[in-house]
Amino acid sequence: MNPVIRIRAATLALLASLQTASAWADSPAKPAPVPVSYADLADLADATPLVIRTQPRKIIKLEPERARGLRPGWARFYIEAKTEALIAGTVPLGGALTYLVDLPLDPKGKPPAIKKKSVVLFARPVPGRPGELQLVASDAQLLWDPALELRIKGLLGELYAPGAPHRITGVREAIHVGGELAGEGETQIFLTAANGEPAAIAVNRKPGQVPRWGVSFSELLASDAAPRRDSLGWYRLACFLPRELPGTANVSERSADRAAAAADYAFVIGQLGPCQRTRK
Repeated sequence: MNPVIRIRAATLALLASLQTASAWADSPAKPAPVPVSYADLADLADATPLVIRTQPRKIIKLEPERARGLRPGWARFYIEAKTEALIAGTVPLGGALTYLVDLPLDPKGKPPAIKKKSVVLFARPVPGRPGELQLVASDAQLLWDPALELRIKGLLGELYAPGAPHRITGVREAIHVGGELAGEGETQIFLTAANGEPAAIAVNRKPGQVPRWGVSFSELLASDAAPRRDSLGWYRLACFLPRELPGTANVSERSADRAAAAADYAFVIGQLGPCQRTRK
């Protein structure tokens, strides 16, 4: 081959590769799926009778008139699935299951590709209809992977453990008692629970030291056991306590003590951090 022709061919090949690389760079990257948070899983698993791994085999989109209450950009589907494993629950299941689920649609109007893939369902059986399930939420289906199953089993272990933190519904009262030294004191925050059991937070302050706080879901009032993030105790507080101490719950008599109780409550909320949810 003529040297000049060889050089031209190499130049054209280089230009073509550069154009391909530029096209790849200019094309929008497909966003990575947002992983479900601890709060997402806790919302679904709390008081769920069944957690099941299944494999959808038949997927039928329902007509809009048969799918009321849909979110924009979603559709409702009838699913026929094969049972793969019972992760939690005591209800006997057959090999075939049916249920309804809401799924998001892509710009072309298609749902996620879940056919013949493993998914996790949070569901309850339908009385008198063997093999039929009702999801605990319209979107209570997650794409399965081993890491997700480990997370779910860890959360279920927390939920079923003796003395597990119970559901918190609000703040009953808060009171601050000052100490002998300036900047010293303790705030006790008594909580309301769905089952009527006691629960309380204590915040202790000493001059020149970082405040210590803890929570008790029993008769004993803890002062040194703050729950770690992404634990059941953390979820009960971070996801259900009001962001500010209700004025009617602040029962301290002196204005300085009332201000200290409100400040200590805000400190606890800040320590807990936000309750992050990805499900809407």
